Amino acid sequence: MLGKTEFKLLFDTYFDAIRSFVFYRCGDANVASDVAQEVFMKVWEKREQWDGDNLKPLLYKMASDMLVNTIRKTASRNDFETNMILEDQSALSPEEEMLHKELTSQYARALEEMPEMQRIVFLMSRNDELKYHEIAERLEIGIKAVEKRMSAALKFLKTEMLSIGNET
Repeated sequence: MLGKTEFKLLFDTYFDAIRSFVFYRCGDANVASDVAQEVFMKVWEKREQWDGDNLKPLLYKMASDMLVNTIRKTASRNDFETNMILEDQSALSPEEEMLHKELTSQYARALEEMPEMQRIVFLMSRNDELKYHEIAERLEIGIKAVEKRMSAALKFLKTEMLSIGNET
């Protein structure tokens, strides 16, 4: 049985990691928070069935399954654009604003097209400002694998952004 104290410790330890895990797969911070909350609500509801030992893999499995269900229900696409709107767009000229929106859209499309593991490593490095060894620990892979994925992600982004830019 999982008591109140054990649940609080579990929540405090893993909530942010689960939310990040989901965010890197869907690209929507609101969905990530909702799924992470659902995971812990389900854990609390079924707390009498669990002993509290080694729940980490189960949390990640639950989060992954819930994300798939959420995506199936909503059938939504990744939307990074809404998270990238400048706070003070009034300082931009109409032309600069249009260029910013176009670049943001191109970047979002490129991230959507990027292979999942490359995107995860890229976003952990750029958004969460994690060092390669921290990413390796969280993903349970080697540092060389992180380096390889990051390199591939940067090459992919460069290629995509240049090819999209040449289409216009």
